[in-house]
Order: sequence, then structure tokens, then C-alpha cells
Amino acid sequence: MTGRRRLGGRWVRRRPLRTRLALAASAAVALVAVGVCAAAFLVLRVQMTRQLDLNLAQTATQLAQRMRNWGPTAGDTSCRYQAVPCVQIIPADPARDARGSTALPLSPATREVAAGRHAPYYTNLTVAGYPVRMYTSRLHARDEALQVALRSDTVERGVRQAAWALAAVGGTGVLLAAGLGYWVSRTGLAPVARLTATAERIATTRDPRHRIDLPAGPAAHEDEITRLAASFNTMLGELEQSVTAQRRLVADASHELRTPLTALRTNAELLARADRLTDSQRDRAAGALARQLREVTTLVNDLIELARDEEPRPLLEQVRPAALLEHAVAAAREHWPEVAFTARIAPEATDVTLPGVPARLTRLLSNLLDNAAKFSPPGGPVETELDSVAGTLHLTVRDHGPGIAPDDLPHVFDRFYRAQAARALPGSGLGLAMARQIARAHGAELTAERAPGGGALFRLRMPVTPRRPEGAE
Repeated sequence: MTGRRRLGGRWVRRRPLRTRLALAASAAVALVAVGVCAAAFLVLRVQMTRQLDLNLAQTATQLAQRMRNWGPTAGDTSCRYQAVPCVQIIPADPARDARGSTALPLSPATREVAAGRHAPYYTNLTVAGYPVRMYTSRLHARDEALQVALRSDTVERGVRQAAWALAAVGGTGVLLAAGLGYWVSRTGLAPVARLTATAERIATTRDPRHRIDLPAGPAAHEDEITRLAASFNTMLGELEQSVTAQRRLVADASHELRTPLTALRTNAELLARADRLTDSQRDRAAGALARQLREVTTLVNDLIELARDEEPRPLLEQVRPAALLEHAVAAAREHWPEVAFTARIAPEATDVTLPGVPARLTRLLSNLLDNAAKFSPPGGPVETELDSVAGTLHLTVRDHGPGIAPDDLPHVFDRFYRAQAARALPGSGLGLAMARQIARAHGAELTAERAPGGGALFRLRMPVTPRRPEGAE
């Protein structure tokens, strides 16, 4: 039996969700229908039997008044007629029995009722091949029992007909429940079926551009399953953007790496024939090779940093942007000695702290400063300013170079994008893209615009989490 149950349970679990839901709904409705029909049958049978018992009791009362002085009497109708009761009077003493055979069977209980030692009772019998129900009661003031019997085949026939009718109603209800359960499961799980088909199609084709068709109308997104499908479509959109960005990154990286790698191979092959070169040619080739190695190393490091979406939580710590800015400006002065860097830090922003990754925030600041220094004229200033206004930290970096052309402004933060004026300058076009990615990872906003009076202006807005004063309870 246990093995059969396990096989049955395994068979159910292997069925599709739609089938299992339809089976569960049909089983629940079927149980309710069968229970209602069974209860109705029991109530009907009890009521019909009760009605027959009332008829017997009333008939016995009427006959007791009419046959008060009859004495012991044997029944003579043998219950041949449905509407005619079979009646006999039985004394408590067998010596007083009436002559002839009795139509209704006798039992010790009948004598006891006649003697007043037993309560009246009902009995189901078969007399002359007919089903009857008999009522036995005592005739008061006399030691005699009155037996009244009526044929019950009409009641039994009515009970059987009711049973067949209720069985038909119950069977129809079960079939209707099965059909409705299948329809409900098919309609309710239609978005899940579309979601499953879409997921399987994406797994087969590896194409995240597929979407689930959602119903239209004002009430299209009110049920949970439709909202699940809408969320899945949103997730697919994010996945498509991620895949597209990865493919574009790989394509752009391969394109950007092709030129320096070709130059590296050329210089390496040239140095391999160093015996044919003069000392000056050999020095120039070695210097070019070292410079190209540094460029490729920087480019690869930038790609690795750019490919990281966010820092792990354990690396976050409380940092002071003012200290990071001072350190980044000092490093930029050493790297760009011909550029005049200035830093103005408002007093209210000096002690502001916020959660972040110091190394990445330093990289963001250094990229902005390097970009400003690269476009600044010799001796031109690069102005930085840090201020805290209404719970937001504002950092600006401005140079006095040629500025950003209107056509280039929407693409400043794109990967590997280099404006026409920047193609002759060193760099890979990843610095500003990396700066924006770091800013977004810290919940900040980095924008670029043309500065009044010429030059480029970059704004970094970072929300500041309010910190409880020391010693506050």
C-alpha cells in the first residue's frame, strides 16, 4: 500500500502545474458535491421514514379508539394493499391469543409491550413478500398490544429514485467541476505558461530580446501572475542591456587593443634585430616599447575596473571626501606640474563622512583631474570646489580648455568615446566612463556641461547620510 501511495504521489508531482491545479480544484469540488448529495440523501431518507412513522402512529391512535372492545384479533389482510393497514391485537398472555394464524410476526417484545414492560417501537419486516414497517403500542387499561403495519415499498422506491437522482446530480457536478477546474487553471496560469515558454526559448536561443505578451487594458496589471510576467519582462530588459553592454565592451576593447598590440609586436620584432640598429634607433624602439606597454597595462587595468559592477559590501567604510580630494589634488600636481590645481573646501564639508570605497572614490577624483589637466593649456588652472548643501555633497572640477562641443556632450561618458579634439592626446577613452560607473555605484550623480566663459565643468552630487552626534543617546 505504501509503494502504491508513493507511485501515485510521484505520478501527480510529474504532471504539469496546470494539470495538478485542475485535479486539485476538481477533487475539492467533487468532494463538496459528493458530500452535499450524501447529506441530502440521508436527510431525504430520514424525512420519508419519519413521515411513514407519523402515519403509523396516527393510524394506531385512531384504531385504538375504534377497536377498544375488540379483544385479541389476528390480522387478515396480510398487507396486500399499500394504502390499507394490517392490524392485529396481541394479548400479554399467550392463552388469550385469537384463533387462527397471525398475519404479523410475534416476538417476545410484543408480549412485553402488551404487559407494559416495554416501550412502543417500530420494526421493518417482510410480510407475504412485501416490505412493511410495523408500529407496536400498548392498549391502555388492557394487557394487549396493538400492531399496525403499512407497506414501505413506496418509501423505499422513493428513496432509491432520490439516490439515483442525487448520484446523477453529483456526477454531473464532478464533471462540471473538472471542466471548470481545467478552464480556471488554463486561464489563470496562461501568463505562467507564456513565462515558461519564453524562458525555455531564451535558454535555447540565448537571445534575451524575447518578451512575454501581456494583456492590454486598464486592469492588465492587477493580478499577481500578470505582475510576475511584467517583472520578468523588466528583468529580461535589464539582461538584454547587460548582454549588449558586455558585447559592446568586448568589441570596443578588442578594437582598442588591436592598435597598441600591433605597435608592441612591431617594436618587439624591431628590437629582435637590434644588431642591425644604431644605438639611437635601439633606444627609441626600447622607449616606444616601454611606453606602449604602459599604455596597454593602463588600458587593461581600466577595462578590469570598468567590468566590475560594484564593490562587495565588506569593502565599504566611512570616508571623508575632503581628505580624498586633497590627496587627489596633491597627486595631480605631481603628475601634471605644468598645470595649476586649486582646491576650495567649504568649512561645512570638511568633516562630512559617507560610506564608500576609498580606492574607487580616489580613482574617480583622479580621473576627473587627469581629464581636466589633459585639456588645460600650459599654465592654465584647474579649479576644484567641495561644498555641502541641504544634505548633499557638491564637488565641481573645472578646466579652462576648449570645452566640450555640443555634439560631444551626450557621449562624454560613453566607453572608448574620444572627441575629435582628444584623439591626438594620450588616453583610451575609459576614464570618464569609469568615473560615472564609480559614482553610480556610490549612489552619486556625475554630469558634464560647458563652463561659463569657456572650459568644461563636471559636477558630482553625493547624498550624505545624517550621522548622530557623538555622545547622543
